[in-house]
Amino acid sequence: MATDKRKLYLETTIVSYLTARSSRDLIHVARQEITREWWESRRSDFDCYVSQVVVDEAGKGDVEAAERRIGLLSGLPRLELNERVTDLARALLDQRALPRKAVEDALHIALASVHGMGFLLTWNCSHIANAEMTEAIQTTIHSCGYDSPVICTPEELLGDWT
Repeated sequence: MATDKRKLYLETTIVSYLTARSSRDLIHVARQEITREWWESRRSDFDCYVSQVVVDEAGKGDVEAAERRIGLLSGLPRLELNERVTDLARALLDQRALPRKAVEDALHIALASVHGMGFLLTWNCSHIANAEMTEAIQTTIHSCGYDSPVICTPEELLGDWT
């Protein structure tokens, strides 16, 4: 069945904000609300994918919270973690597009790139949706022969394009 929907990779922070208990931190509260709004109003406009990396990260921490996160991920198709993905992730680290410690973040970016995702949706603004790193990330992705997904937060995808 062909689809005209754009492909989107959901990074772990998205399901974390969707399932998190209420917070007193105003930034977290705002991100939770924006993420819920995107999930309810725009998610159906995209073909959403995750990976085993997302599932593994979502399964960590508090058991009840992990169960909520894993439950949300059930039924979403998973992108394959293969040699091309690990090679691109290694290049992102070797070329200093990301800090050495950001292995999982490099994998998320590589998974989305290698599998041709149009978007990588995240709240990880430290290493993924970071304007200071964007050029180096895109340059590395392109030098390895892939197109870079649009890396953005749910807030950036709330526009009504229907």
